Formats: sequence, structure tokens, C-alpha cells
Amino acid sequence: MADQQNKNQRPVQNPNNRKPKGIRVMNIIYIAILVALAFSFFNGGNSSSKQPITWERLEPILERHDYESITVINQEVAEIRIKREIAKRDTITYRDIIGRNFTGGQGALGLYTYNIGNLEHFDKELSIVEARTGNHISYKIEKRSNAWRELLVWFGPLLMLIFFFWMMSLITRRQMGGEGNGGGFGGIFGFGRSTAKQYDATKQNNVTFKDVAGLAGAKEEVMEVVDFLRNPKHYTDLGGKIPKGVLLVGPPGTGKTLLAKAVAGEASVPFFSMSGSDFVEMFVGVGASRVRGLFEEAKKKAPCIVFIDEIDAVGRARGKNGLTGGNDERESTLNQLLTEMDGFSSTTNVIVLAATNRADVLDKALLRAGRFDRQIYVELPDLEERKAIFAVHMKNLKLNKDKSSEQYVDRAFLAKQTPGFSGADIANVCNEAALCAARKNKKVIDKQDFLDAVDRIVGGLEKRTKVLTDQEKHTIAYHESGHASVSWLLRWANPLVKVTIVPRGKALGAAWYLPEERQITTYEQMFDEVTSLMAGRASEEIVYGKISTGALNDIERATKMAQAMVTYYGMSSELGNISFYDSTGQSEWGLTKPFSEKTAETIDREVCRIVDEAYSKAKDLLLNHREQLDQLASQLYDKEVLFREDLERIYGPRPWESTLPHPSEEEEEHETENTNQDIEEV
Repeated sequence: MADQQNKNQRPVQNPNNRKPKGIRVMNIIYIAILVALAFSFFNGGNSSSKQPITWERLEPILERHDYESITVINQEVAEIRIKREIAKRDTITYRDIIGRNFTGGQGALGLYTYNIGNLEHFDKELSIVEARTGNHISYKIEKRSNAWRELLVWFGPLLMLIFFFWMMSLITRRQMGGEGNGGGFGGIFGFGRSTAKQYDATKQNNVTFKDVAGLAGAKEEVMEVVDFLRNPKHYTDLGGKIPKGVLLVGPPGTGKTLLAKAVAGEASVPFFSMSGSDFVEMFVGVGASRVRGLFEEAKKKAPCIVFIDEIDAVGRARGKNGLTGGNDERESTLNQLLTEMDGFSSTTNVIVLAATNRADVLDKALLRAGRFDRQIYVELPDLEERKAIFAVHMKNLKLNKDKSSEQYVDRAFLAKQTPGFSGADIANVCNEAALCAARKNKKVIDKQDFLDAVDRIVGGLEKRTKVLTDQEKHTIAYHESGHASVSWLLRWANPLVKVTIVPRGKALGAAWYLPEERQITTYEQMFDEVTSLMAGRASEEIVYGKISTGALNDIERATKMAQAMVTYYGMSSELGNISFYDSTGQSEWGLTKPFSEKTAETIDREVCRIVDEAYSKAKDLLLNHREQLDQLASQLYDKEVLFREDLERIYGPRPWESTLPHPSEEEEEHETENTNQDIEEV
């Protein structure tokens, strides 16, 4: 019965909230009044009988003395009234003199206006006519004012301001779905209303947890929150309290927003979705008002979930920017958000779900227990998770499913070829592969299409039209061959997948590697990576005896890696186990360095030492394998693209790849647990 009564009440309430038709009629009247006032202002009163006339047409009238009176108004315009007898005497002749505007009859009693410019000039013109005719021409001077114009001068700005607010109220009510706050101008105050989108059981949402591949840990925690809202008694019987906030933190494209959409699809409770930037407007106080409105609606719909995407737009730490004062709109919005989140009672059953890429810039008061009780880290997918993500995005693609074919699309192979890719990157790869197949007029998508898509996303579009000289092409071939050779010869460097001298994007040549997915990196592994980066310039110096600017990106990456080894990871023998890394993000606001000038000199010296040692090691390796380097560069110059098999045919297989130990499953589990523990400690 209660549900039936609620259903019966809803249609009664909605019409009362609508705008009456009488107010719409008043709006039309307002517009008519404004148009009338504007017309009277620009037209200067009733001037239908006033017709402008030029001096060439006015001069014969003055010579014949056919005028009744001349009145100079405000020393700007002269009004000439024609005699009544003129129309009776010779209307046709007089029409030719004055012009076709003269109609006779009542028109003879009309007024003609002549713009005199200034009174002195008008007197000179009249004096010329008087000297020629001998008749004195007199006129009188009057000062007149337009009451309508005076009113508009005084009240026009106020009327325009009212009209502006009235138009804004119409726009606001339309954006708010036609609802007003009562009255003709109530809609202007709707800027402070919440613009959150609500999803509930009656609205279709196709995204569920089945569409979210990987993210096993994150889904488990989020599903627990959803289950709490569905069955709160199961938890409250044990004395537990509902968490007030859950923060999703992770790199871009890892699926934070998708996970929130899945929560909206799975939860049988209302779900409010809003972006952090929606709280900020050009009007001061709108953000705080929208926060209040959002949480008021959420409390009415409890139990429910409120999702704020990109919360760092309003949740940045306060007081770090000295250019903004205490009345900053962003800070007032954050203060209201903090108040609302802490104002929930334990039985409100409203959970705030938020997502951000920059948890380090959020205010500490926002992250404390009682507001965001849980922080879920959504990391980049590993190998198995990438397989699952490929499976999700390949459902609607027409793939080559012939396992006997070389172009068979294997998800496991593609997952190995895309280390470090996020879920959004994998979705882009699948879409780009479909586009590549469509350009080639294929009926199915082959493995090569996926490889071309990966190359295009990582390296950019091929630019075969870029013209290179023969010397430049040889230099690029030796440069890329140096990278490929050293990375193949070093144990801890990433093995080569593909190397090309075809320009892509901004690069004149590129090499693709298959990095090992590891959670902890040693000094030897990082040093070998720096060595492989310096191998391109080392190859140029060995072959040509000079260096070029083509190694800019390599040197930049090698320098940054060496700086991280010294300043972050404590891998310098001279500095010792000291790290200047600030995980809280506070150092970016500081004006001083966290070390002295003497320590800065030591850091510079250690960075140069690491890079120089890596460069020397790369040169030694290439000198010891000069014959293979020349052979590889010659083939790369001819074919433009070489693969792992070509490198293995020249240098032979890497000996340590077949001798690496393969731990048992129990050892792998134990090693994973230790790794996770070490990461938490770091």
C-alpha cells in the first residue's frame, strides 16, 4: 500500500513544480515592453510626419517663401512647416521641387527636417538666400527632450540587467530539466544545484564486473562494498560499520572509471556520478553549493553510492599555492566536501567512491580515516591480466582463428608483446588493428595487423616519404645496430624484438625490446639498460670516428636513469644508502633542494661516472664484435627491418636464456609474497 501511495503521489507533485502558463505569457509581455522601449528610444518619438530634406530641395522653398515657420530644435535639426496654400495652388510643380515625398493635402501640413550641423553654418546658408531674394528669413529656437529616452538613459541598464538574468534563468531551467526554484527568476539560482547523473535499477547500464578484465584485488574490495549496501545486516550483526569512502588510485587508463561504471551496473542501489571539475564554476560559492546538493540528494536516496571522478580537481592540498587566498573557490569546495563526508552517521549507508591519478597532491584531511577509509591501487595489468583484457576487447572483432596459419591471432602472444600497456592502450591496439586490416581490404584481422598496430602506437606512423641521404641512412643503420647488438650481448638488458631504420614519428630509426616484467630491479640490471642506451652513440664513434645529434633521446633517458640510481635508489658507492625521493609530493612545492651544494657536486660526479662506465662498456663490446656489427648494419641497411631471428642468426642464441633456473610453483608463490612485502617496505 505504501508503494502504491508513493506511485500515486508522484504524478501529482511534478505538475506543481512546473512553470505555470501565466508566467510564460508574462515573459512575452516583458519582451514586448522591452521592444517598445527600444523602438521609442531609437526612433525618438512619433516622427511619421517628419520627412528629411536636403539643402538643394530646401533652398527653393526658402526663395519662394513657401514655408509657414522654421524651428531650430536643440541647435541640431531645423523643422520646416510648409504653407497650406501650396498644395491647392500647384501640387504637381511643387512635388517636383521638393520631391515625391510631398503628397499635398495633409502632407502639406507635415514637417520637413533638415540637419543643420551647427547654428552658425545654418545662419550663413540663410544669409546667402536673403541676399539673393531680399527677403528676411526668421526662425525660432526651441529646446526639447524625449521622455522615453530620458527614462531609458536612467533605467535602461537596470532593465538590461533584469533581462540578462531572466534569459539566464530560462537557460538554467532548461539545463536542469525544466525545473525552477519558483518565481520568474528563480532558475538563476540553479547554478548551485548538483549536476550529478543518477543511475538506478530502472536505467540501463550495460557495464558489469564481467566487462572488467583483470583487477582481481580491486574488484574484490569494490564488490565487498556493493555487497555491504545490498546486505548491510550481514556485516552490522558482527558490529562492523560501513566504510564512508573508497579511493581508486592508479595510472591513467588502468580502468578506474570503468570499475566505477561496473559498480553502477552491479549495485541494486542508486548511483550518483559526477566529475571533480563539475563542482567548479565561474561563480564563487557554486562548488560548495553543488557539494551540499549532491549529498542532500544522496541522503534522500540512501543506501546509495556517490562516484566523483578525477577528484584531484577539487581535492588538492590547501595552502600550497601562495597566490590564492582563503576565499579561493577550489578551497571552499574542498572544505564543504570534507564537512559533508565527515557528517555522515554510521547508519546513513552512503558510500563515496572516487578516482584519481594523483593521490600525492590530495589534501591529507581528505585521505584520513573516516573519510576515505580505503585506498585501492589499480596498477598496470600483468601478463595474465593483459590476456583477459585482450579477450574482452576482441569479442566483437573478426579474427583469424585458423590455428594452423602463421597469422593466427594468439592472445598470449599479443600479451607478451605489450608489456607496460594499460587497459586503454590494449583497447586502442585492438581498434587500430581493425583499422589496419580495413585499409588492406581484409575480411579478417591477422596477427600482423596487431603487430603493426603496436608499432604505430609505440613508435608512431611510418614516414617512408621522408628523404634521407645515403650517409644518413648508413649512420642510422649503425646506430640502431649498436643498440641491438649490445642489448643482445648483455645478460640483463632487454632482448630485441624488432629494429628498423624506417622513420616513425619524430624518430629516424627505432628498436623494440621485450622487457622482463619484474617488481624489483638490481644495480646490474639498470646498469645494463644504461649501457644499451649508450650503445648507439658508441657505434657511431667506432665506425665513423665522430658523433651526431641522433643520440639525444638515448642520452636523456640514460642520464635520468643514472640520476634515479644515485638520488632515489641509493646505488652510489660514494653517497651510500641515501635517497632524496619524496613519496608525499611535498618537495615539488619547495624552493630549496633537499641536499647541500657539496652533495650536489657528488651527485653530478656519480651520474657522470655511471654514464661514462656504461659508454666504455658499450664500446668494448662493439669493438670485440665489430665483424658482427658490420654484418648486422649491412643487412639492416638493405632490408630496413630486422627481427630477433636475424640477430640470433648473426650472434647466436643468448647462452643464459636457456640456463636460467625455473622455480617450482611453491617457490614462485613464496617469491611473490616476499616481493610484495619488499615493495611495501620500499
